[in-house]
Amino acid sequence: MALKHLLPGRLGFGTAPLGNMFRAIPDEEARATVEAAWDQGVRYYDTAPFYGAGLAEERLGQVLSARPRDTYVLSTKVGRVILDEPETDAPDFGEKGGLFEHGNPHKILHEWTAEATERSIEGSLKRLGVDRLDIVWVHDIAQDFHGDAWIQKFEEARTGAFRVLSRLRDEGVIKAWGLGVNKTEPIELTLALDEPRPDGFLLAGRYTLLDHEHALQRLLPMAEEQGVEMVVGGPYSSGILAGGSHFEYQQAPPEIIEKVSRLKALADKHGISIKAAALQFALAHPVSAAVIPGATRPSRIAEDLSALDETVPAAFWHDLRAADLVSPAAPLPDAA
Repeated sequence: MALKHLLPGRLGFGTAPLGNMFRAIPDEEARATVEAAWDQGVRYYDTAPFYGAGLAEERLGQVLSARPRDTYVLSTKVGRVILDEPETDAPDFGEKGGLFEHGNPHKILHEWTAEATERSIEGSLKRLGVDRLDIVWVHDIAQDFHGDAWIQKFEEARTGAFRVLSRLRDEGVIKAWGLGVNKTEPIELTLALDEPRPDGFLLAGRYTLLDHEHALQRLLPMAEEQGVEMVVGGPYSSGILAGGSHFEYQQAPPEIIEKVSRLKALADKHGISIKAAALQFALAHPVSAAVIPGATRPSRIAEDLSALDETVPAAFWHDLRAADLVSPAAPLPDAA
């Protein structure tokens, strides 16, 4: 099913922060944030077992499980299996290693086999307190592997997770599946396969005002040609575009801080918010079906909704292009 036909709006809610990403969030604050999203009309929610070793799914489920299941769209991910046993060693998750140090203390396995995929879905349903999922993304495939190991893990997913999810879609158990990654190469490789065929993909942090050139080179032309749509994750580049200090899950380097300063100065000149520029840029590509910023405070939901509807003058997009702050190949809202 085409994502644009499945998703209830162009703004969803990404729940990585609910897993205590970067900081420990009180339960009541997490719940209030989800309730604020619901009360203000957000009806697409994306989560993952990896976010706090199940914590984000648990917190999201506390709110959504009390709502009629047919009134919202829910996606989660497979590829990381949460075990009941505690983690005794420091987990190695590469660039994401320290993101969820305040999450649940459960052990997490990297595994994309058929059996692990089914186990992962079972666990997610239990933590979320729901009886079904709408979309399932294959999460961070080959994120922490290199060389031959990368190809081996991709093959594990191709013969395991991909086929299980294709079957579940064909049986009507789920409505769509695809990859949920922050690297373009696994999606490109998947789109080059004859089968199984994904319905779309969630690309995190790779189609933003700060980082989009690589996606425009190969991935997005391939996706557009094949009619495969994208959910844009991490539109604020780990928070640096929304007043935070992180980029690519780490403290932002000086060159990124300088570029953000230039973007903010241009936004200020035109009297708009940088959030509006970030969200509307991400949605301007014809492949984009929705954008899913994360939040940990109820007030952020209203900010995101306002940014989506904010009027951004054509002159801003023209100046953005003229200042070489955006790729010449990137579609802009006014086709500048």
